[in-house]
Amino acid sequence: MNKPTNPNDKIGLNEIMKRAQEMQKKLQDIQKQVAEMEVTGQSGGGAVKIVMTGQHYAKKVTLDPNLLKEEKSIIEDLIAAAINDATDKIERNLRDKMGGLAGIKMPEGMGDLPK
Repeated sequence: MNKPTNPNDKIGLNEIMKRAQEMQKKLQDIQKQVAEMEVTGQSGGGAVKIVMTGQHYAKKVTLDPNLLKEEKSIIEDLIAAAINDATDKIERNLRDKMGGLAGIKMPEGMGDLPK
């Protein structure tokens, strides 16, 4: 036997599709914002600065001239720390932006979006 079709099922599906499209648009906007983002990672009290894009490409490295008097290993560690600082900033920014997607309410009975 065929189960009778509930007209409310179609409305619910349309609402789900609408919200999925809204979420996809917001995700595309976030991806664009992240791609255009630039952050500056620092270490050594600002002696090393790395400008990095949201796509994790280093655009510029700035070293305080006084730093060049230090041992090579210290400079290398400070560069790595500045890269890590920039990467952390990108990831935090992305998490903050993605958190906004959780604000989209699903129809009753669908539960919350996974985090």
